Amino acid sequence: MGKRKSIRTRGKLQLSRYFQELDKGDSVAVVREKAARSSFPKRLQGKTGKIEGSRGKAYIVRIMDQNKEKKFLIQPIHLKKIKTSK
Repeated sequence: MGKRKSIRTRGKLQLSRYFQELDKGDSVAVVREKAARSSFPKRLQGKTGKIEGSRGKAYIVRIMDQNKEKKFLIQPIHLKKIKTSK
């Protein structure tokens, strides 16, 4: 299902993505980092959503799951900021 990481980056964490700061209202994509343990469902891989706020080190992300809007608590290493046009 998932794409493999290249041999040079396998097992490594990008510290810049781990410590990235996101603001409320930012659009993000859920990109699962294979080197870090994750506990969110696999069906979220590739989904996009908006940041609602933060809770500790993790962010609350609002994502449309099927036809319902749900909130998930995801660590910043699994989030990638998306530029949106206004």
